[in-house]
Amino acid sequence: MASQTPLAAPTERDSSILIATWNVNSLRMRWDRLTAWLADKRPDVLCLQEIKMQDADFPTLELHSAGYHAICHGQKTYNGVAILSRTEHGAPERVERGMNDGDPDAESRLILATIPGLNLRVGSVYVPNGQAVDADKYDYKLRWLKRFRSYLDRSCNPSEALALCGDYNIAPGDDDVHDPEVWRDTVICHPDARAGLQALLDFGLIDTLRKVHPEGRIFSYWDYRGLSFPKNLGIRIDHILATPTLAARCQRAEVDRQARKGEKPSDHAPVQVWFGQAP
Repeated sequence: MASQTPLAAPTERDSSILIATWNVNSLRMRWDRLTAWLADKRPDVLCLQEIKMQDADFPTLELHSAGYHAICHGQKTYNGVAILSRTEHGAPERVERGMNDGDPDAESRLILATIPGLNLRVGSVYVPNGQAVDADKYDYKLRWLKRFRSYLDRSCNPSEALALCGDYNIAPGDDDVHDPEVWRDTVICHPDARAGLQALLDFGLIDTLRKVHPEGRIFSYWDYRGLSFPKNLGIRIDHILATPTLAARCQRAEVDRQARKGEKPSDHAPVQVWFGQAP
């Protein structure tokens, strides 16, 4: 998978750490966009969702040439998550794929790793959408959220520096959708889905974008249909959740709307959060 976009040399910037998450909705379709974005933004860590490819097809070598270690938990045609980290921070360690809880679920929706040079544990998360509240897929979504909370209790520590980045397919509050009445009883805003997200937060996680911007409508996803993006008919379902020790270092957070523009974009925009260096 060769890039058609030349990669710029890393540019100087302040000492903050940039962590981002982006549902690319097919890595093959968005490859040129991704490489151009990496060259421009130079994030320290980028979590990807919906890569939609198997591990054997993942462009590990190409990304290394772009200056990134890359690990993935892939799946043919659907789902798939990945973590990219700048090579200067060292190869990812303690890599865990899936929840390893004995459940036969074969969908690739979770990968965690430690970035040694940042002393940081990072997860790329893709929560099921759920399709419709009365569908089996919604029951699967709620079960998945409960399994994820149990995984956190077993495998993570809220006192460590941990960022769980991804497409959660849940809008936490009414400010996170363009029309609360339209979205109220959907799989994105249903009380049970929001309760599942709150259970994750109760583990000891903070919504970093809302820490910086406690009010106002900020969206990360716009449907391809109905001119949703030009009309700003969006929802905020992509989140970077951080433990208190990491969230305390949060300096800035934003959605990169520019990445949603132009030819053949993903229907999601990257969410970016800047953190100060650890003391």
